[in-house]
Amino acid sequence: MANVEWSIKGPHFANCNCDYGCPCQFNALPTDGTCKAVVAWRIEEGHFGDVRLDGLCAVNTYAWPGAIHKGGGVMQSILDERASEKQRAALERILQGEGAAPGTIMLQIYRAMCSTVKPAIKQKIELDIDIDARKARLRVGSIIESAVEPILNPVTGAQHRARIDLPMGKEFNLAEVASGTTVARGEVPLEFSKSHAHLVYNRMTSAGPARA
Repeated sequence: MANVEWSIKGPHFANCNCDYGCPCQFNALPTDGTCKAVVAWRIEEGHFGDVRLDGLCAVNTYAWPGAIHKGGGVMQSILDERASEKQRAALERILQGEGAAPGTIMLQIYRAMCSTVKPAIKQKIELDIDIDARKARLRVGSIIESAVEPILNPVTGAQHRARIDLPMGKEFNLAEVASGTTVARGEVPLEFSKSHAHLVYNRMTSAGPARA
């Protein structure tokens, strides 16, 4: 199934351990020197070759001991329990960036920087994303819980809005920035609170993010 064209369209969010804004988005080193993240997708329209993926959800968890480009990371993909065997195989290949040219999309880049890939698992994935409200909720069985909310002004408590615009981005061109909290108890344990999160609506393809 190598070199099969694929596409997934819909909302996704990422929550990592960095401060708001995430230095990695600006080619800087991560806040505490390490990088850990959960990324969750709701696929409104998608395919891997002739395998349709409409309506499915998927999650990747990652952890690197240093900056991503230094490698040595570990990752695990979590696949929607509603998917058929063919759909699960297709989702796993997409989540590892299979078929993408090196350096064109973050899924391929992140996989290349992970020396350990834990076996993919299927789970019930509950995912709600509201990009305009900068909110998301994720529950994956009993192993992952994430909550994304707007950043609040520390003085007034008012909601703060910021966006990241990356015309040549490998994951997105434009993302809403928010505050995320995640606890993951699986093969890639994660725990961070009120750290960087971003929410995106786009189409990711084996040729890279579709440009707006």
